[in-house]
Amino acid sequence: MPRTTGRFLDIRRDPHSGELLARGGDVEAHSILQRAGFVAVVRLHESYHRAPVGLTEDEESRLAIDAVGRLRAVGYYVDCDERFDTDARPAAYPTLGASVAHLAERLREATDTAEAADILTELTAPHDGILAGFEETLGALAELFDGLGDASDPYTAGRLRYLADAYVRVIRSDLAHTRERLADRHAPHPGRRACTEQVPDHEPERSAVCACPPPPRALPAPAPPPVGAARSRR
Repeated sequence: MPRTTGRFLDIRRDPHSGELLARGGDVEAHSILQRAGFVAVVRLHESYHRAPVGLTEDEESRLAIDAVGRLRAVGYYVDCDERFDTDARPAAYPTLGASVAHLAERLREATDTAEAADILTELTAPHDGILAGFEETLGALAELFDGLGDASDPYTAGRLRYLADAYVRVIRSDLAHTRERLADRHAPHPGRRACTEQVPDHEPERSAVCACPPPPRALPAPAPPPVGAARSRR
């Protein structure tokens, strides 16, 4: 299996700087690394993860061992320093983000506007919807920065409140309006319908197992222009 698949990672101490670094992996692996305690570093020509500053060597080792176990538990191939190797395979549970993303799957399968409105309500409900909870979380984070004491903390707190007021509330209001329009529409989706797995009597194909129409054909990509066809601009 080539190392470019995103299923491979290296977790080692850099021989030059002594930093604990994790390299490789895909976005799922990056989420696991961050849940284990690593910090993402995104630069112009590379991205990797490092241990938080201020940890002792033993604390960094425990962080690395935990990350190696979590990654291997879900099928990643991890090369690591011998000190970080482990046979532990912690149980993996669905994350809150994965539960929210499940709404996208349900929307892709919705067969009418009423079903879509019900799904969208989970985002827009004013008391306990996802966006209401997100707005409340930003407010709580702002309160945390209010009391931390560094000179820049009040600015960070103000920025978080601005994000909640100027962006989250606007998104929530717009989606709530979209939800109400869907709820009033009462229309089936023309390209989606529940399959009854029933074959009508007039179906000419003996091999048919349901009455659903075949999927639309993808149009062929246009042929590239012949070499030399483009005129130079003057």
